[in-house]
Amino acid sequence: MYAVFEDGAHQYRVQEGDVVNVDFREAQVGASVEFDRVLLTQRDNETKIGQPVIAGAKVVAEVVDHPTIKLYIQHFKRRKNYRRMKGHRQPYTAVRISKIEVPT
Repeated sequence: MYAVFEDGAHQYRVQEGDVVNVDFREAQVGASVEFDRVLLTQRDNETKIGQPVIAGAKVVAEVVDHPTIKLYIQHFKRRKNYRRMKGHRQPYTAVRISKIEVPT
């Protein structure tokens, strides 16, 4: 069974047990997070497609970590003695999918 849910401007295709990085949210490690904008679910040969979301469906996840990724931006123009280096650190929240709930 898998589901596609929306969080912010991103869509994620997940199964139970998957770990995904979603946009940062203030939640302690071990806390439970629910995503209720489920766009699609598929179990065996039964597929449900929301218009735009499936009513009553939700994805329950547990916060695992708060990783960050450092991005480096470098500008360089040859023979002009022009070098610029900038950095940006993007915070994320890593969640483990524990349950996908779909009404029958």
